[in-house]
Amino acid sequence: MTHIVRAMSALALAIVVTGAHAQSAPQSIAMLDCTLIDDNAAYNDAETDRIQTARLAMLSGVLRDDLRERALFRVADNAQAGDLIATLKNTQHMNACNGCERRVAKALGASRVGVCWVQKISNLILNMNLRVEDADSGTMLFQRSVDIRGNTDLSWKRGAKALVDLLASDASATR
Repeated sequence: MTHIVRAMSALALAIVVTGAHAQSAPQSIAMLDCTLIDDNAAYNDAETDRIQTARLAMLSGVLRDDLRERALFRVADNAQAGDLIATLKNTQHMNACNGCERRVAKALGASRVGVCWVQKISNLILNMNLRVEDADSGTMLFQRSVDIRGNTDLSWKRGAKALVDLLASDASATR
């Protein structure tokens, strides 16, 4: 009889532990490359465009790395939907495409999609934004922006960290 009680207790404990682990597993996210809205784009030279393109790539990588390292989400590899992303980017900005971002998330098997954009007012004033949506319903789970001062790699990295800090503090956005 004691063996049966012990076996039943062990089975119950295994079920509870498995359920708790499944509940704590992070959601998957397709974190799209960040987009730039440059109010002064007409005045940019080739070097400015090159620097800004590099900063967008850096920002996208920093956001993905931080989400992954802090275990807020399981970050999908966008390369698997590279053709779809390229096609969509050719016709629209990914931050304002009326649901195309959800198509990417679904193609990657992700339950969430992250969209980031930077609005550059000037080299002094920039606004960085992050939105997280449910890939199935399109429900916005999180949207915040931070203002950054100075158009430098360091200021962009600090802005990304601030956005991820805000996301991490909003438990409803990451479950």
